[in-house]
Amino acid sequence: MTKKIIKKLTPVIALLVLNCSFAKSQDSVVAINVDLSKTYQHMDNFGASDAWSCQFIGNWPKEKKNAIADLLFSKDTLADGSPKGIALSLWRFNIGAGSAQQAGTSGIKNDWRRAESFLNTDGTYSWSNQSGQVWFLNAAKTRGVKQFLGFVNSPPVNFTLNGKSYATGGKTNLSADKYDAYADYLATVVKGVKKITGIEFNYISPVNEPQWDWSDGGQEGCPYTNTEIAGLVRSIDKSFTQNKVRSKILVGEAGSITYLFSAADNPAKGNQINDFFKKGSPDYIGDLNNVDKTIIAHSYFTTSPMSTAIKLRQQLTKAVSKIPGLSYWESEYCILGNNDGEIDGNKRDLGIDAALYLARVIHTDLTTANASAWQWWTAISPVDYKDGLIYVDENKTDGNYYTSKMLWAMGNYSRFIRPGAIRVDANAAGESSLKSPLLISAFKDGKKLVIIIINNNTEDVSANLNAGNIKIANARQYVTSASADLHAQAMVGAGGKISIQSKSITTITGTIQ
Repeated sequence: MTKKIIKKLTPVIALLVLNCSFAKSQDSVVAINVDLSKTYQHMDNFGASDAWSCQFIGNWPKEKKNAIADLLFSKDTLADGSPKGIALSLWRFNIGAGSAQQAGTSGIKNDWRRAESFLNTDGTYSWSNQSGQVWFLNAAKTRGVKQFLGFVNSPPVNFTLNGKSYATGGKTNLSADKYDAYADYLATVVKGVKKITGIEFNYISPVNEPQWDWSDGGQEGCPYTNTEIAGLVRSIDKSFTQNKVRSKILVGEAGSITYLFSAADNPAKGNQINDFFKKGSPDYIGDLNNVDKTIIAHSYFTTSPMSTAIKLRQQLTKAVSKIPGLSYWESEYCILGNNDGEIDGNKRDLGIDAALYLARVIHTDLTTANASAWQWWTAISPVDYKDGLIYVDENKTDGNYYTSKMLWAMGNYSRFIRPGAIRVDANAAGESSLKSPLLISAFKDGKKLVIIIINNNTEDVSANLNAGNIKIANARQYVTSASADLHAQAMVGAGGKISIQSKSITTITGTIQ
């Protein structure tokens, strides 16, 4: 093997010469192979949502909410070279149905799960509503976020069959004669938000997890069959065209990826890829001008064990590939359930174990499902659950906030893999002595190269990078571990080998020469 260090800097190195003709490695040294010529999906974004805490946290004292916004959106760098924030490239804004205005009569007992609406009960609009969420919308824009998605859990209570923001008996809460009114409402919201913020939503997702019945009043929600979704989307497409709204309509938002490619447990709500995007289907909407050529779903209940996660995502990739030009987005995830005994979604875990599991899910969605986007559920959480990147006291006016390792693990991806990057082939060899294989992914963006390495082992791993006869300048390493939060640090040890810390997520960046 030939690898030459031209100049050493602290805490980074200036130049690596990467050559694939290395000598046979010992078991203790892993070869990380990157093939820039073999490419996969283009990346669109990494994001998270404002539900439901931002309605309150956005009204907290300026110093605290700005600090939280910096953690989520900032591209700035600290004095030691470490990132100040994770630089999300998309922000999901919950367009509420009005349960917050209904208060105690809403039927949703937990007021942290209610949502305000811009539409008043008398049919007028108040753009001063949802002020806490609007604050975070502006904070994201100020810090350089350029993609915004407005998502809806339930149509406004003004239009629902039962006057509530959740359903009755597991049936849709929106009659077909209200589709046009709901569509015009969405067009009005897009224009209204643009007027007060200068932000025009790039995307509108009008339906959320339509497979669930949403009848327990736990939160806003509305079920739909595929046929009902298709009818609603046709109305939205017509309204957006008439009102000159440029937002693209996203369809799917399935509660599990299995509903995209199979009938699963509900044929009327499954097989969404073919129903919505295969020509000849009665529910075909792939030819509508305002519908984005993307199918979106949530990774819940399909992430453990690893063998099952891979098998299901291979099925998903196969189904997507049959529709020319169709992309897949993973649009919502947090750690739910017991995950086949691997990790329990109950109880907060600010430490590295939850972060490593999250990183594994992101890795599998990107490398096996070919997801072009990856989005987390609640960016800010007040509850005792593994659903927050940042946790806060359950206080509507002030309180403390707490970062989790999950925040920084996501930052290993979101901070460095920017919109337009292309995934390239990457793998590891010589791992026979490891209890858990390294998980490797790599991306190029023009001359920029990004490599992410997940080490679930309890010991450090020595590795050599091999990417053909290319040179990587300005190489840097960023580590999330039990003791580090996306920390910039020295990358090369004795003999030019890279040391991958135990139980860590490591991102290596550099410039291809």
